[in-house]
Amino acid sequence: MPNALPLSSLYRTAFVTGVSTGLGRAFADMLLQEGVQVWGTSRRIERLSDLEKTAGFTAVALDLRDGAAAERIFLAANQAAGGFDIVINNAGYGAFGDFAATEFSVWQDQLEVMLVNTARLTHAAMRVLRDRATSAALVNISSLAAEFPLPYQSAYNMAKAGLTALNESLLIETAGSKVIVLDVRPGDYRTDFEASVLRPNQNETPAMQRTWSAFEQMMASGPTPAHAAAALQRALRRQRSGTVRCGRFFQAVVAPFIARFGSLRLKRRIQARYFNL
Repeated sequence: MPNALPLSSLYRTAFVTGVSTGLGRAFADMLLQEGVQVWGTSRRIERLSDLEKTAGFTAVALDLRDGAAAERIFLAANQAAGGFDIVINNAGYGAFGDFAATEFSVWQDQLEVMLVNTARLTHAAMRVLRDRATSAALVNISSLAAEFPLPYQSAYNMAKAGLTALNESLLIETAGSKVIVLDVRPGDYRTDFEASVLRPNQNETPAMQRTWSAFEQMMASGPTPAHAAAALQRALRRQRSGTVRCGRFFQAVVAPFIARFGSLRLKRRIQARYFNL
């Protein structure tokens, strides 16, 4: 849409978690290019030194491992910004391991960060956004893993499925209001996500090694993060709540079609073959 007005004509300010790399960085870059003022977070604020040189960007140190502190930091930033028009919950991480062979604390920590504390930020964001006099948007970055779980990443799958369920609830609760809710479900993108995945098992089985190899190859051959940012840009411009699937054509279009009209057994067989299992 070459003649479309910039997003800043609809939204003035945005709060985006996890902007130091990957999709979060692409979302922040896109919003800044659209003239939206961005408050972006990272656990280590020094990782945002280059973004801090960009007009309209404010760096925020935020660690989702402490939900209460994260909420306080968000509310303080909201006050400093004069109110956020967009909130994007993007921050998260991966953990790869056999469910039973891995200490449960690994899975519990991931669920606490990616589901419980993200839901807490969503709760705070909804209270802020519903009071806006102008258009407002809540964007929760889920994953296609909510529909097609990743082998040996059980807590990631649970967190994303739970976040998608929360989004579905909010889609109903906000119907007819000025707040739009976007459930964004990315597939594999060419980021450094796999480099930061925790791998606590010392002796990975051959099946785990095959799965990890397939996972790395899919990430390396996926679209660039700018592709996901463009999908989000279009959704924000439409100002309609809904689900945004993005990624390579097979993941974002073909696989959901098969899941909808095919059998569950077929879906599971395709997933197993996808990961060489």
